[in-house]
Amino acid sequence: MCLAIVALNAHPRLPLVIAANRDEFHSRDAAPAHWWEEGVLAGRDLAGGGTWFGVTRNGRWALVTNFREGVPRDPDAPSRGRLVTHALARNDAPLIGAAAIARDGWRYHGFNLLTGSVAIPRSRPFPGGRGETRESLRDYQGVAAHTSNRTSGAVALSCGIHGLSNHLLDTPWPKVVRSKARIAADLARGTPDVAALFELLEDRRQAEASALPSTGISSRWEQLLSSPFIVDAQYGTRCSTVLILDVGGHVRFVERSFDAEGNMTGEVAHEFALGAA
Repeated sequence: MCLAIVALNAHPRLPLVIAANRDEFHSRDAAPAHWWEEGVLAGRDLAGGGTWFGVTRNGRWALVTNFREGVPRDPDAPSRGRLVTHALARNDAPLIGAAAIARDGWRYHGFNLLTGSVAIPRSRPFPGGRGETRESLRDYQGVAAHTSNRTSGAVALSCGIHGLSNHLLDTPWPKVVRSKARIAADLARGTPDVAALFELLEDRRQAEASALPSTGISSRWEQLLSSPFIVDAQYGTRCSTVLILDVGGHVRFVERSFDAEGNMTGEVAHEFALGAA
C-alpha cells in the first residue's frame, strides 16, 4: 500500500475500519483479492509472491507500505510483500509479532508494516427480558502494531485514527492529514458505508508545492505522489481496498482495481464471520 488509514476502536460499532490504496508500476503483474489456500484473503503480487494487504478468517490482518527515500534498489533484496504473509501466518499478539519481524527487517528495502488482530471478545447481556440473558453477545475489539526498518522495534497503536504513507506512522504528509480528517468526519456522522470510504480513497487532488516532503526523488514525482489516488501512465493507484469489522465479528472486504488512466476495471467483495470455516 502507499496510503492506509486505520480507525482502531474509533467507533462504538466498528472496532476496525481500514481504507487503503496500493500504488505500483502498472507493468508489475498482480492478481485481485481472493481466498488463498493458506486461508488468507488478499491480492497476490505475481512478481514477488507476497501481498500488500491481507486478512484471515480469524481476524488477523496486515499491510505494508514502502518507505520512500530515493536510494538505489538492491536486486537481491526480498519482496516486502512477504512481510505481510509472515505477519498473517503468526498467532501471537500483533506487538510481539511485529517486533519479531523487525529483527529481520534489515534484509528488506525500506518498509512500514501494520499488523493487527481481534481481541478476545467481551460478553454483554442479550438485550431483552427482565435482565435475564437468552445468550451473550460478543463485542470484538481491535489491536494493532506498527514496525519499520527505518526506526527501531515495534509500537502498539492507540485507539483512534492513524495514517500511513511512505514515511513513518502518522507522519503529517498532506494526503495523510486530509484522509484522516475525512474518515474522522465520516465516523462522527454515524456508521460510514463502503461508498464513502472509496470516495475518500479516490481523492486525486495534489498537494501545494510548498507542502511537499523531500524524500530524495524529483519535484515532479513528489508532486505526482502527493495525492491519495495517483494517476500516471507508468505508476499509479492499482487498487483501493476497504475493510470493515463490526462488533459482532462480521467482516466486509471490498477491493476495486484501476487501469493506468484511473478507470475502475473490476471489483471483488467478500463478507464473512470471524472464525467461520
